[in-house]
Amino acid sequence: MTEIVGHRGARGEVPENTLASFQHAQQLGIRQVELDLHLSADGQLIVIHDPDLRRTTGQHGRVDRWHSTDLVQLDASHCGPTHPSPCPIPTLQHLLQACEFEHWQWEVKSASRRRARRLVEEIQRLHQQYQLTGKVAITSSSRTVLRAAQQLAPEIPRGFVAERAWLNPVKVAKRYDCELLVLNWKLCTPARLRQAHAAGMQVSTWTVNQAHDMRHLADMGVDSLITDFPGLAIATLHAR
Repeated sequence: MTEIVGHRGARGEVPENTLASFQHAQQLGIRQVELDLHLSADGQLIVIHDPDLRRTTGQHGRVDRWHSTDLVQLDASHCGPTHPSPCPIPTLQHLLQACEFEHWQWEVKSASRRRARRLVEEIQRLHQQYQLTGKVAITSSSRTVLRAAQQLAPEIPRGFVAERAWLNPVKVAKRYDCELLVLNWKLCTPARLRQAHAAGMQVSTWTVNQAHDMRHLADMGVDSLITDFPGLAIATLHAR
């Protein structure tokens, strides 16, 4: 059965990467979610997609220049669906304390070698603190990040985020011993899906927001689909 993964919580239904968004997904019965991580100036893992604050908060500056105590005061509902109350940026630790899911995809964007190591080390610390063995995959399109995860936290599964097929996504994922291929859904073909499964990987496709695409990918046999609209995905796949 194809699992539904809430993209940044439930990005199309509640402002993305906010506690309210993940709580909404949880209330829908979603068991798996995807989120994005950046480090604050004081080394805290912050749940936000962009490296800067403009799009989601209307504020100026890079996330890594702000202290976490200031970031969590910002309202991240400046884009996407309207919400009746402010939606602060959460730290990953706060989110882990507030929500429980069967599986998390923690995506780390491109980073320098030094920063990638810091990110992975902090992920590893929280992974151990909250006893999340078997519940987390570190995902990235960055070879630097995947290499750091492979070297520093080999016990945490990895996933290669593939947006383009100019390199064979399965071969790249195998190079970093990935257990998960996070594939742009437009690149998902029966042959590529078979190749990934034969290599022992699960395939998670993104970002799937149309009902007919959800049905098509589920029929193809993808392991999970990442969607901005988990409510629609539930109605679509559970009605099959």
